Amino acid sequence: MRNPVWILKSLEEKACDRDYRYERLYRNLYNPDFYLLAYQNIAKSQGSMTPGADGMTLDGMDEARINRIIASLKDHSYKPNPARREYIAKKNSTKKRPLGIPSTDDKLVQEIIRMILEAIYEPGFSKHSHGFRPKRSCHTALSEIQNTFTGVKWMIEGDIKACFDCFDHHVLIELLRRRIHDEYFISLMWKFLKAGYMEQWIYHTTYSGTPQGSGMSPILANIYLSELDNFMEQYKVKFDVGGKDRRETKEYSRINGTHERLRKKYRRLKDTLPVEERKALAKQLRSVQLQKLQTPLYPVKDDAYKRLQYNRYADDFVVGIIGSKEDAEKVKADIKLFLQDSLKLTLSEEKTKITHSTEKIRYLGYDICVLRDMSFTRTANGQLQRLWNGRVKLTMPHEKWFNKLLEYRTIRILKDENGRERWRTLHRGNLTSRPDIEIISKFNSEIRGIYNFYRMAQNVSTLDKFYNIMKSSMLKTFANKYRTTVNKIKKAYIKDGIFGVDYQTKEGEKRCELYHDGFTRKKDDMLAYVDILPQYKKYDKPNSLAGRLNSKTCELCGDKSEHLIMHHVKWLKDLSESIPSEKLMMEKRRKSLALCAECFKKVQARIL
Repeated sequence: MRNPVWILKSLEEKACDRDYRYERLYRNLYNPDFYLLAYQNIAKSQGSMTPGADGMTLDGMDEARINRIIASLKDHSYKPNPARREYIAKKNSTKKRPLGIPSTDDKLVQEIIRMILEAIYEPGFSKHSHGFRPKRSCHTALSEIQNTFTGVKWMIEGDIKACFDCFDHHVLIELLRRRIHDEYFISLMWKFLKAGYMEQWIYHTTYSGTPQGSGMSPILANIYLSELDNFMEQYKVKFDVGGKDRRETKEYSRINGTHERLRKKYRRLKDTLPVEERKALAKQLRSVQLQKLQTPLYPVKDDAYKRLQYNRYADDFVVGIIGSKEDAEKVKADIKLFLQDSLKLTLSEEKTKITHSTEKIRYLGYDICVLRDMSFTRTANGQLQRLWNGRVKLTMPHEKWFNKLLEYRTIRILKDENGRERWRTLHRGNLTSRPDIEIISKFNSEIRGIYNFYRMAQNVSTLDKFYNIMKSSMLKTFANKYRTTVNKIKKAYIKDGIFGVDYQTKEGEKRCELYHDGFTRKKDDMLAYVDILPQYKKYDKPNSLAGRLNSKTCELCGDKSEHLIMHHVKWLKDLSESIPSEKLMMEKRRKSLALCAECFKKVQARIL
């Protein structure tokens, strides 16, 4: 069998050729190595041990299970199980979001389909699409907005009503058929789309939408919504008016001409004029320069120059327009018409707003606006220049870090007799039973998490307030754990002004310190914070899941066996040292073991 990594690279090489049609994709599902690669990818998530409607998990994965799936695909008897539906709470809402949990065998097949579709479609996706894509994230989307939305006058906040639940299956299949000429593969896609879901042990048919909770839903959503990206790129070509240079206002041109004449005159005569006349000329030059800096460069309304910018992350998108409000309303109407006619989607009228760029819009958790600041500063070469007018400003909303404090239960809000709010820092009782290293690591992850997400915000330094409350809560948590005072905790744990916990490793003693590197704004290291998607390189190295399964050696008894079975557990913390197999997993810090059939039976019965 061919190496699946080579197959994916081969598919990707043809992706940029829009006229190329892919055939015989279905046969890749007969390759056992593809299942080992898919197994390696899905085993990394906690959801891999969540049972689907058939009650099975990754526990018990072996070659026989893979061969059984391949055999059903070969004779076309394979039928996906309906997903088990659960509901998860939406943030800042009383509503709940439905989540489908596929069976484990279906996850393996879906992961292979995801990899194949990603290799085919990813190179051709728009550069303005940032959701669920390799080396892209919220930060790359925000960075693009900051660089391309300069000077926009109106912004359209796009919201598609129940987007992922409303994808039309016939439209999606037709989009796949444009590049894929393999009816066996298309038939399998139909099976997944129509698999349905189980809720309270009652079967429900799915008439629209992508399989929620499945691994291939994100790539299917991008394939579907890439039609919107293509429409907006074509729309931009028609919408944009005018050349690269904009027409200046007559007032600015007149003042700029006066400023240039005075500047040249001053340079020519400054060494020959008497002191008083030179000072008077310099004063006149400064006055004209200040007047120039306070005069708008471009007309408020200019029909000879229009621009449109577009950015999308998953089902959220924003459009920036240099033009009139009438232009923005027409763009919104045209987008609504395209979504309705071509993609069978509905643009939410109440949530899709047209906002003047001086007012803030909320996009990807940030507040975004375009500055109209006419103030100026002196540049490195000594010239006065407006640096902020027309630039995009990204800010962190106050309620984001405040709500995190409430979520972590680190503060209680009290009111005095005058009705003024007073914040009281609390200890976190749910952490007091944990080891010291886990407590400080928990606080560090929460502090770093919000900082890493809002590191692009111009007001990210206000996280100092968040940090001080979190630090106070941590000190109180330690004090509550040891039934002592905060001052005694400080004396015991602070070294060189930094709070930390000492712990032992194989290399010796190390120290875990509370985060203390500050909250400076950073916007040039976005690649370090892009979405992490599965990697395919060296998936079958000896210590990988696939390599261990192919090693033919039981990791518990050490005997050679042609038939190994992978044993998985969900949490290491639930294991017991009294059981040899669980003790071995705790020592290796692994949640899986490759076992022979005999050992697997004993481990399942918890007697080995």
